[in-house]
Amino acid sequence: MTLFSSHKLSLVALTCIGLLHPNAAASLHPQIPSVASFVNSGAPGFVLSTSTQVAVDSAFQSSGSPSLMSYAQTFRDDLISMTGFTVPEVKSLSMEDSASPSTIFMTLGATNHSYFNGEATEEGYDFTISSQSYIIKGSGANGAWWGTRTLLQQAAMSSVGSGSNGSITIPAGSGSDTPGWEIRGFMIDAARHWFEPSFLADMCIYASFFKLNSLHLHASDNLWDQNLISGPDWRELYSAFRFQPSEGSPIAGIILLPNETWSKENFTVLQSTCSAHGVAIIPEIDTPGHSLAITKWKPELMIPNTPDSLNLSHPDTIPTIKALWDEVLPWFSASEVSIGADEYDPALADAYISFVNEMSTYISSKSGKSIRAWGTNEPSSTASISKNVTIQHWDFPDSSVPVQLMQRGYRVINSEQQFLYLDGKTSDKGQFPVELDQALMWGGAPDGGGWAPNIFTRHDPHNNTDPSNPLLRGSIMAIWNDWGNNATTPLEIYYQLARSLAVFAEKVWAGSGVRETALTQDQFNSVYATLNAAAPGQNLNRAVPPQPNNVVFQYPTVAEPQTSAFDSVGPPYTLTFTIKPSNATEISVPLLDGTSMRVPYDGGVIFAGRDSKLHVQSLAFEDPATGIRYPLPYALPADEYTTVAIHATRSYTYAEIGGSVHWWTTDLDIWGEYMKPANMSFAAPSHFIRAEGFSGELHNVSLVLG
Repeated sequence: MTLFSSHKLSLVALTCIGLLHPNAAASLHPQIPSVASFVNSGAPGFVLSTSTQVAVDSAFQSSGSPSLMSYAQTFRDDLISMTGFTVPEVKSLSMEDSASPSTIFMTLGATNHSYFNGEATEEGYDFTISSQSYIIKGSGANGAWWGTRTLLQQAAMSSVGSGSNGSITIPAGSGSDTPGWEIRGFMIDAARHWFEPSFLADMCIYASFFKLNSLHLHASDNLWDQNLISGPDWRELYSAFRFQPSEGSPIAGIILLPNETWSKENFTVLQSTCSAHGVAIIPEIDTPGHSLAITKWKPELMIPNTPDSLNLSHPDTIPTIKALWDEVLPWFSASEVSIGADEYDPALADAYISFVNEMSTYISSKSGKSIRAWGTNEPSSTASISKNVTIQHWDFPDSSVPVQLMQRGYRVINSEQQFLYLDGKTSDKGQFPVELDQALMWGGAPDGGGWAPNIFTRHDPHNNTDPSNPLLRGSIMAIWNDWGNNATTPLEIYYQLARSLAVFAEKVWAGSGVRETALTQDQFNSVYATLNAAAPGQNLNRAVPPQPNNVVFQYPTVAEPQTSAFDSVGPPYTLTFTIKPSNATEISVPLLDGTSMRVPYDGGVIFAGRDSKLHVQSLAFEDPATGIRYPLPYALPADEYTTVAIHATRSYTYAEIGGSVHWWTTDLDIWGEYMKPANMSFAAPSHFIRAEGFSGELHNVSLVLG
């Protein structure tokens, strides 16, 4: 008998012959999202160790996009990342081939997997676990990929308290799992805050661990300040179009921030990384509102006195929008894109509706892609949006009532803001929470049950629908950046999203009140921290391996520039040093011809890392992604010794100096109506010490976790 042949019996057959017991306690650990069904076999579990082999069914290795083999290779990388085991290269085997013990085998052919609406899906998977093998059978390659996330999460939970014998045991049995909805995504407002592609790629990888399958990338927009937008200085408002046109492109003039754009090459890498982890990028170019980036380039296209809205009656407006899409549509691999199309003057409803329909037809003819648009209640008695357009509901009453839209035949995505909106760090008078409201997510339905994609309001059950509604496609949660680059660092955005994504992932996979196996809030809370720390393929926590006495590094004196082994260390930490800056106001800089010149000197950079720099001048932290500096209300005295202790958490950073406490903060312009201070959190700049041009003495340097 070969290794795999003993697992060809179905779950029903095994139950009938007594090998599995229908009432046996499910002994998988709780995980995020929950598994739809599992029956414990009572047999010895699967031992994951350095001898484990990952194998792919040769009959299906090229199936899917990404292929089953590609997913297996990424999974192997994740397995190494999570466990530290030396895992051999992925093998291609047939079901009849013999294999070594401790084999993870990925294949296809699982049947009867469908979403809650009954639509068949390739995202489902069955799995069978014995002492010798862990077999994942997907209904498609994506389903097999999600099955590997279950394996990794079980490995992470099984390793807790497992001792140091170099192996991890996962309970034996058989299970089956399918997501409840097709669309399970998150939106990042990358238009009003710049993000490097590497950060967005890491966010995809993290979200994939919790089986989210799309990143909606809001890539064009502007800040809002009523005083500026309606006055002569409207061009001063920050705006961005993030896709960098090719050289000589007819749309090249739209780019005013070339250092804050994604080239086709680096966007392709980002997109490929996300795709390799089962996450599709849905790009959004938001028009005809939120279009200041376009009107700065072509002011003749704006509605008079409303520079962030395009005049759809101008003969060059729609050709200009089409030219933007012509440039970038070939970049995108997803089958859908978003044209935004929210918050436009309702008095221009007919022009708006005509525009949305024209763009739907145009983008489909150019690329075969369909479009999404934000739900906008545009009153018209003569026109209606094409039912080829998916409506992304976001608000009552600004958006049409989603239940009524579905009754009229529209496909709908739930992004209702009362449940699913976050805003970078702080928001207007507490409008949105720092992270998703746990009380709403676990008990925000009208009947007191938890939120799910079929829940649009907690007040009126008539505005909600059934999980099986065939026109309800799923849900996307959103983090906006209304306050711009200076409001947050990229890692602060991750801190806001990390837990929220996991809670959201449970709800869009399992729903609320649909499956008995869905997580309770207590179960979620019991496993989240472990799974967050274990999520492979990225290190957004900027965690470091355990250090003796939690000391990352310690140097009595740093007389010359040097590096540590860590490019960044996440909070909480304490960075302590004694510094005596030079009193020089100029320094000599060598030139290429062998001469030198004197230039002004601001003290240089003391520490630098992947996510932050610490300057001598005003002890300012710098975010390297945006170049923005956050000064401390303190100036180091020159030619004097000063001891500084920097304490950081995910919510704030402060310095103790000479018995006084000083906080790093930022000032947020709230809609141009008032200013609001907010604390800043910085990862430790841990890679370079005496980093850039620092002149002076540096002693008693230490970085301690906690």
